[in-house]
Amino acid sequence: MTHAVYAVSENGRAAQPQDSPAQLAVLPERGTLRSVAIVGLGYVGLPTALGLHDSSLTVFGIDVSGHRLAAIRAGTVDLVAADQERLGDALTDTDFHLTDDAADVAMADAVIICVPTPLDRHLTPHLRPLSSACRAVVEHARPGQTIILTSTSFAGTARELLAEPLEKRGFTIGTDIYVAFSPERIDPGVPNHTQHATPRVVGGVSAECTARATEVLQRLTSSVHPVSSPEAAEMTKLYENTFRAVTLALANEFAEICGTMSLDPIEVTLAAATKPYGFLASFPGPGVGGHCIPCDPHYLLWQLRRLRRNAPITETAMASIAARPKHVVDRAGEVLSDAARGLRGSRVLVVGVSYKPGVQDLRESSALEILVELKRRGAEVSYHDPLIPHITLPDGSRLSSEPQPHGRDWDLAVMHTLHPGFDYQWVKACPRVLDGTYRFEAVPHRAVV
Repeated sequence: MTHAVYAVSENGRAAQPQDSPAQLAVLPERGTLRSVAIVGLGYVGLPTALGLHDSSLTVFGIDVSGHRLAAIRAGTVDLVAADQERLGDALTDTDFHLTDDAADVAMADAVIICVPTPLDRHLTPHLRPLSSACRAVVEHARPGQTIILTSTSFAGTARELLAEPLEKRGFTIGTDIYVAFSPERIDPGVPNHTQHATPRVVGGVSAECTARATEVLQRLTSSVHPVSSPEAAEMTKLYENTFRAVTLALANEFAEICGTMSLDPIEVTLAAATKPYGFLASFPGPGVGGHCIPCDPHYLLWQLRRLRRNAPITETAMASIAARPKHVVDRAGEVLSDAARGLRGSRVLVVGVSYKPGVQDLRESSALEILVELKRRGAEVSYHDPLIPHITLPDGSRLSSEPQPHGRDWDLAVMHTLHPGFDYQWVKACPRVLDGTYRFEAVPHRAVV
């Protein structure tokens, strides 16, 4: 196979006819991948960078946050044990580079974009971080690179923010540069769900783009599933997390139904899960948090509104999820009312505020909304979380974790998140316990949400 030859000017733009022949660059063949740049070193980007470094690639980790880079260099970031060990090894290796300079994108054979895609207060996609990252990648892109977007967004994002701007720079997608979308599938805090064991979906702008992106992704996982386009891959991720949102909303609804009939929803769910087909167990809880499930379906709903289409099942599920924290507070009031007390003036402790066990992640955690609503109704609120020493609530107030709580000091303990490896036996001394996890059976007198 012969190499195609293209020109690259000093600033990295695609060659124009007037460029000097001395600036010609030889495009790499497949199988010559040696380096990769990761743009965004958050809960997705950092494990991705470590996984690729573990596969003997030179890695350029790029993040605009100096604070995040300092935390990575200090090893004070939230990682599973295996990735924490990988980080220690990587930090001593000259082939692992950390920088805030986006120009280092040009140093890599492949670029993977892993920046957050949050919502604004109107539940509208907040694309500024993603747009900024894609602009930087386009600006510094060079011929021969494979560029993979992993950040969850609406269908058409990779084409709009990467492929079209690259074409305006003079590139030909699929010939002298390669663009694809492959949704991240990181499960924070769950060591069994490794990147290597988790299949990846990928869709390129062309067949060659898909093939080039697959070559990169095979360094992370043993299974890559190609689809026909970036849009198909983008819609795959939206379907995955919308499915989870719907099943979690249904699990919470069934928990309330079971409570009405004095049945244990966990027992019912486990029994239903014995069916070997047609059922996927989802368990009720105090709310749905994290970056994905409370946010991603809104990217789909936002795009559908622009197309003047409805998705009533998804809309209902997201409304149910949004209402869950208020329902928890309503139940807290009922538990106190049964003891001839009210929320106003009662001392309420929320136990665990991260969005899931074993992580130091507060994003979209229902605990924050629960604390604010408890305050609004007059309760004296505190929290205990051994992994999160301080929090700022949505209303701007700050709280510090109770370091050594005693159950008898509280009128009500609301069990929100139980981290593995910590002792919660002290909760037994609390006169009233509302179990949002549905699994804290150590307290016989608990009520469930």
